Amino acid sequence: MNTIPPPPDPDLDYAALSRQIRRWGQELGFQQLGITDTRLDDDEAHLLQWLAAGRHGSMDYMERHGTRRSRPAELVPGTVRVISVRMDYWPGDAQAASTVLQDPALAYLSRYALGRDYHKLIRKRLQALAKRIESLAGPFGYRAFTDSAPVLEKALAQKAGLGWIGKHTNLINEQAGSWFFIGELYTNLPLVADSPADNHCGDCQACIDACPTGAIIAPYKLDARLCISYLTIELRNAIPEQLRPLIGNRVYGCDDCQLACPWNRFSGPGSETDFNTRHGLDASELVRLFAWAESDFETNTRGSAIHRIGYECWLRNIAVGLGNAPTTPDVISALQARQAHPSELVREHVEWALQQHTV
Repeated sequence: MNTIPPPPDPDLDYAALSRQIRRWGQELGFQQLGITDTRLDDDEAHLLQWLAAGRHGSMDYMERHGTRRSRPAELVPGTVRVISVRMDYWPGDAQAASTVLQDPALAYLSRYALGRDYHKLIRKRLQALAKRIESLAGPFGYRAFTDSAPVLEKALAQKAGLGWIGKHTNLINEQAGSWFFIGELYTNLPLVADSPADNHCGDCQACIDACPTGAIIAPYKLDARLCISYLTIELRNAIPEQLRPLIGNRVYGCDDCQLACPWNRFSGPGSETDFNTRHGLDASELVRLFAWAESDFETNTRGSAIHRIGYECWLRNIAVGLGNAPTTPDVISALQARQAHPSELVREHVEWALQQHTV
């Protein structure tokens, strides 16, 4: 949003503008667009309880941001409405997730990370949407986000009617399941808000039962410290030893709760070709990925979400996968080749992995 955003035009037909914004959203490649106000009282209470219980693990920034995450106008002064968007990403060209998970010699990477990094793509589309709005409304205050700032994205999306927050704490859409990205445009325009989505989880607890580490400790309650996505992406230190065998071959993120969700039977491949699989990472052998030099990692992950964890954590994660893999000469040789790695973090996980293959 501009430093001093111009006040909204009181004579503008905001109902008509809201309808036009939804049409533009479709034209820009979003499968859905909704609008909501900024009141998130219940979600703020849930967030504060989650933080007080320490379930955010090492993500200290969650506490530092305070209520800016749950009060949009504190983050971007003047915000009165949030435009929330959804973009499907399921890579239809990828090897079946179940096939990869069932082969412990292969590396499983969360399906959202197989293609281009969604952050820049969605923000660019949101900026394009803002320019179109400006063509009708004149200069206005706005700021675009997608998992890039202290924003309660799923809570806002639920209020905007894009779906409901399931028991696994991911957003679910009745027609599209949960394989989608979301983004937001904070604005000072008094647009017409949509109705919140209803919850349709019912008595189902498939996601809870499917979680490999028991991270979904109760319906709608996730302990990030146990979550494989947190352990392999957010955590920068050693992965707790007791959790390593449960990670299996998941080396970047985890999709098990979504794969188990019956609502995902309604989902289909995304239409955005930038999210198609790159570099064969949908079903690569652990041994092959572990042999990458840092330059290989940089080349093969540049422009993808995987790049953000860095080479050291990449090797840490794959070492755990190799520790859980069948004992073969190739696996042992790959691990032994990294025993003298400069990183203490990598060496420690390599030694653990080798111990798993000791008879």
